[in-house]
Amino acid sequence: VQLQAFGGGLVQAGGSLRLSCAASGRTLSTYYMGWFRQSPGKEREFVAALGLSGGIKWSADFVKGRSTTSRDAAKNTVYLEVNNLKPEDTAVYYCAVTRKITAASRDYEYWGRGTLVTVSS
Repeated sequence: VQLQAFGGGLVQAGGSLRLSCAASGRTLSTYYMGWFRQSPGKEREFVAALGLSGGIKWSADFVKGRSTTSRDAAKNTVYLEVNNLKPEDTAVYYCAVTRKITAASRDYEYWGRGTLVTVSS
């Protein structure tokens, strides 16, 4: 399985950003795709996830109400949009897949390279 995250960049506080993650290599309909982030000096933390066959979604408290996850099954691509960005959202964002409904990074089997999001104040 290959994952590639796109869409990072420099955004002003209060702005929005949409990240995408394209998956390839095998059928992933029974998997869930998650987004994680890691800031300098901090541990990687869960952001949000959804089922690749549709349905269930879950997210961390710090993005609830200001993030949306969606998917394009035809493109095997998942999107994470975060609104009202804050400087503390600055991090490298990663996508990963798992066969569990989980927020634990150790349960995710395949990881993509990260994409850097920088939020300026």
